[in-house]
Amino acid sequence: MSVSSSTNQPKNRARRVMPFFGLSLGVSVFALSLLVVLPFAMMILTTLEMGFADIIRTIREPQVFAAIKLSLSMAALATLTNVIFGTLIAWVLVRYDFWGKSIINALVDLPFALPTAVTGIALATLYAPNGLFGQWFSQLGIALTGEPIKIAFTPIGIWLALVVVSFPFIVRAVQPVLAELSVEFEEAAAVMGASRLTTFRRVVLPEIIPAILIGSGMMFARATGEYGSVIFIAGNIPMQSEILPLIIVSKLEQFDVAGAACVALFMLLLSLIVLFGINFAQWKLSARLGAKTN
Repeated sequence: MSVSSSTNQPKNRARRVMPFFGLSLGVSVFALSLLVVLPFAMMILTTLEMGFADIIRTIREPQVFAAIKLSLSMAALATLTNVIFGTLIAWVLVRYDFWGKSIINALVDLPFALPTAVTGIALATLYAPNGLFGQWFSQLGIALTGEPIKIAFTPIGIWLALVVVSFPFIVRAVQPVLAELSVEFEEAAAVMGASRLTTFRRVVLPEIIPAILIGSGMMFARATGEYGSVIFIAGNIPMQSEILPLIIVSKLEQFDVAGAACVALFMLLLSLIVLFGINFAQWKLSARLGAKTN
């Protein structure tokens, strides 16, 4: 009798470790819809109230277009900077043991722990023309070219703020991959006569590129919409150092909700395009490396 009952049960029914799959999936979809999909949908509907011609006209405003160009260029430059130095920091933390390593490892996450406004005020205080570092750069510029070098209230200050607040993305993405990469592969390459540069380029780099791409995508998206840390050091000069999030805030202060939603939606679409492109490149690279390994 027991054999017959066991035979009647579906053979292909998967046994799930976690119970209540349907309930948990429903709660997850509801939470995502409420917290992510619904706000984006409302932003799209608010933007479409303007009409297509007004949307194009808003994006092509000289002040808005200059802010878009500045935000994207500084975010790309900060991403490239952190790819180099973030990977180097991750390499040092994984490959070497030294006094104070745990302190440095904790300091990497400091930009995540500090409020962005605190970071912006600290950077503006240091790099203002009368600040501790700003005075030194000003005097150096006068000695070299006769003109002071300005960091704060210029695009250079924007780049510096974006580098500071977003470099943990690269470090924390690359660090676990390097920790899992066995040193024996590097030793084998050295035994076969490969130089250190060749070992890094042919052995280490292919393994960490997917992690670098993931960290770069998250960092670029964060840097494009960064506001709190940049607003204090940018100077907010129209057509020179005015970032895209500030344009959105300015339009809201003028009660131009549709215009603010239009600029925000455009910034969101740019970030999504970059993220999808980087994720696609990471997927293709991982598939090719997996095929080579197999």
